[in-house]
Amino acid sequence: MSLFDEKTAEQLRKVLEGLAGEVNIAVFTQNFECRDCSDNRAFVEEITSFSDKLKMQIFDFEADSDTVKALKIDKIPAIALLDSRKNDTGIRFYGVPGGYEINSFLASLLEVSGTKEALPPDVISRISAIASEIHIQVFVTLGCPYCPGAVIAAHRLALESSYVRADMIESSTFPHLANRYSVTGVPKIIINETGELTGAQPVTAFLDIIEKL
Repeated sequence: MSLFDEKTAEQLRKVLEGLAGEVNIAVFTQNFECRDCSDNRAFVEEITSFSDKLKMQIFDFEADSDTVKALKIDKIPAIALLDSRKNDTGIRFYGVPGGYEINSFLASLLEVSGTKEALPPDVISRISAIASEIHIQVFVTLGCPYCPGAVIAAHRLALESSYVRADMIESSTFPHLANRYSVTGVPKIIINETGELTGAQPVTAFLDIIEKL
């Protein structure tokens, strides 16, 4: 059964025609799939079917422990985006990137493929100065129209710097994390556990926090 009606599917195919190169999508699940795991798998399978430049690989959270450890996957359902050579981009989606988040998922696919707008030289310089591990968590809900902007900014940072790992986290899928970080509104952004931002923030706002850590 298709997740998208024909009109939506055609729109998605059109967007994915913009892929410049191949993108490898690593999906993490488990043998006895939870509802969200199976939904996540079905979502990626259908998106992947819309372009021959998208390649999907399924990993079991327990059986494929080496890959899980290498990519620092700590919960499921999870998606990691890898480039055409299967190099890690640091881009993660935890929970199904449906609803408004399909926009951030599509944007990340395009950017990983090589279709992206150039960042200003001063921003590139600031990103290049990052020299320690940075972990960004962007808490979202699928009905939040402002959340994809924050996710896209975080993921762009991960794509530009090998030191940055950026996670979209769907709050209702991981309520224990939403509670831990006192997520009462979204998007809420946590950087290295101590830095915080709220709202759809640009890349420069992320850098302002990172530079103070």
